[in-house]
Amino acid sequence: MKKLKVIVSGGGTGGHIFPAIAIAKSLERKVEDIELLFVGAKDRMEMQKVPDSGYKIEGLWISGFQRSFSRKNLLFPFKLISSLIKSRKIIRRFQPDLVIGTGGFASGPLLYEASRKGIPSVIQEQNSYPGITNKLLAKSVQKICVAYDNMERFFPKEKLIFTGNPIRKEILNSSNKREEGKNFFKLHNRRITVLVVGGSLGAKTINESINNNLGEFKKNKLNLIWQTGVSYENQSKESVKNINVSGIQSYKFIKQMDLAYAAADIIVSRAGAIAISELCFIGKPVILVPSPNVAEDHQTQNAQSLVNKNSALMVKDVESRLKLVEKIKSLSENKDLQEELSRNIKKLEVKDAADRIADLSLELVK
Repeated sequence: MKKLKVIVSGGGTGGHIFPAIAIAKSLERKVEDIELLFVGAKDRMEMQKVPDSGYKIEGLWISGFQRSFSRKNLLFPFKLISSLIKSRKIIRRFQPDLVIGTGGFASGPLLYEASRKGIPSVIQEQNSYPGITNKLLAKSVQKICVAYDNMERFFPKEKLIFTGNPIRKEILNSSNKREEGKNFFKLHNRRITVLVVGGSLGAKTINESINNNLGEFKKNKLNLIWQTGVSYENQSKESVKNINVSGIQSYKFIKQMDLAYAAADIIVSRAGAIAISELCFIGKPVILVPSPNVAEDHQTQNAQSLVNKNSALMVKDVESRLKLVEKIKSLSENKDLQEELSRNIKKLEVKDAADRIADLSLELVK
């Protein structure tokens, strides 16, 4: 049997890159003789993250179209033509049997060219409100893998398959690490632990909410694991030092997210699709603060879909400076609500999304 050749394309943010890598790893487990090539956008984080995971990647000169007036839009037609030409060359040279797109700018030209040539193509949409790239590709691909209900509003119903979103392997292995997590983060054992994560780049409003109300954590005897991102690192270190309580800690970036999730009793998070999929697996009470700085405001849609199922609480970004810490405090005092949220969010977990997407994609090649 000849070697199976697969191109995986997607990127721009971790929300597109982590699923792409998880699907690639699943394909490698399922197919003995396989060659994988990633295609991303030049100068975006996939150009580093993908090689770090052991895969080859090629970059296209492409970026998103700015919705507000911007001089960058003047370059967009040239970037698009350049990317379509390069995608054609990559496909001609690599001769893929299958192409999988996980969203983001780079997957557009690549999947468009692949489907034009009749190569089996699959897209994976992480969000409850799809990005423009995947909406445009929907007509040409064979299958569309989704993680939310009611996606026939945006995509042809006959192409839709519910698979859930792939979860990072280290998160899947986090379940029995509670004691290890508490020791690692030097937490008071009997206190409720709040984990605050604003995304890898940080989140200004969340950081300011926590920073301005750090005294409330001390007063209410709450442990705090606070990931600030680079931009708020120095300010948070200073504030934590002044509070001087061993169970209150800030970190620029938490590599050991499995331990942080395991140690937490309550989690505050942005509402990116991959973060939400991980939170459903973790099954702890969650307060979501959707980022307002994303296309089509899809984080609010993601968060609302959990709120509608009584699986999470939501605080709007614009209200977070006033309301977030008050919401954390009231949830920490309400054991019944904690248990209800925990029970409901756990019902939404999908553990094997990467395998489901890999299996479905391989069916198209057979």
